[in-house]
Amino acid sequence: MKYNINIQYSHDNFYKVSLSDHNGARTVVYEPSVDRAFDYAINWCRESDIREEARQVHAKAIAECIKLDKEAGITSGNRD
Repeated sequence: MKYNINIQYSHDNFYKVSLSDHNGARTVVYEPSVDRAFDYAINWCRESDIREEARQVHAKAIAECIKLDKEAGITSGNRD
């Protein structure tokens, strides 16, 4: 698994935490200390597979909704 973790001092005693994971998910947050920045990064990386599973479930649900809308004649093409 590959993660990109970048923690740098930002401003006003905050640290910018830029993260990306092996599933292509990305986030940027600001934390008040280096310790909190590391804690956030570790937890975010630990939860990457859970986030990806939730994203896939959401995508399947949206696809099913679109399919049902088309079958019901609610939508046609790209217009509602």
